Amino acid sequence: MVEHRLEDRVIEARGLTKFFGPLKAVDNLSLDVYRGEIFGFLGPNGAGKSTLIRMLVGLLSPTKGTAQVLGLSMPKDADQLRSKLGYMTQKFSLYEDLTVEENLDFAAEIFGLNRRIREGRIEEVIDAFGLGNRRKQFPSTLSGGWKQRLALGAATIHEPELLFLDEPTAGVDPDSRRLFWEKLFDLAAEGTTILVSTHYMDEAVRCHRLCLVRNGQKSALGSPQDLISSLQGRIIEIDARPLDKVLDFISKKPEISSATPMGNRLHILTAPHVPASDKVAAWLAREISGQGFTVRLSETSEPNLEDVFVALTQGESLANIKTDE
Repeated sequence: MVEHRLEDRVIEARGLTKFFGPLKAVDNLSLDVYRGEIFGFLGPNGAGKSTLIRMLVGLLSPTKGTAQVLGLSMPKDADQLRSKLGYMTQKFSLYEDLTVEENLDFAAEIFGLNRRIREGRIEEVIDAFGLGNRRKQFPSTLSGGWKQRLALGAATIHEPELLFLDEPTAGVDPDSRRLFWEKLFDLAAEGTTILVSTHYMDEAVRCHRLCLVRNGQKSALGSPQDLISSLQGRIIEIDARPLDKVLDFISKKPEISSATPMGNRLHILTAPHVPASDKVAAWLAREISGQGFTVRLSETSEPNLEDVFVALTQGESLANIKTDE
């Protein structure tokens, strides 16, 4: 576990809660974020990720709780924060009737950059994001990946200290998402703190730390590696036939939390009360064979972040999924 210094804390949220009528979108959520880290919010659609981000940037007032961002109270001091903040929303929100270059110029002007600085930053962003051949194009002519680059360039043209990305790669192809994340690591290396919400496991595992959100609550918080390690010994891979009947049989067992087909095998998460050991795989093979099914392989396997996500969505407690808090 990485030790963080209090003086490097850029976000301090305590007991954040948000009601929309009878709906509790965020429920008593507390967390700290530190300078230069890529901090991820991982959760299903409707988990409260976007609402949480909007409270942290001062666009929504919490029903209860407090948020300090770069030493400023949200939402009271939101106006003072805006020049230090970049925000990229789920939906592409730049102007379709302005060219790439004009969108960047407009964003830079909105953030208060004077003409001389603006011109220099536009060229830097165009070069950094490979937009040179597209500077005169309108966003409507760009693919999803290029729109994404433009939106990130506009959000960072004023070199913000803190960058919020709300599911920024939804609907974008994997190669464009990979290039996008390379840019995020470049920004983090230069000292920018980044908060990103996602429901893609391959993106979440790239974050320095993750807050898993379910029903508006913090289910777990820690590095992806620590969260994954918390399930060590609880994953079993089984190659058995017929696969559909084996799946139906083992899914009814109280020792099994989750079972899902992956290719020709079943990927199994054992229940939290089952001791993590190789003996469980051998026991399960005997149980399956006893039903007359053919077992070709039954062995423990390495967990992944999706397994953590499944365990938490099934209601496992923080006592079972370790955190760094």
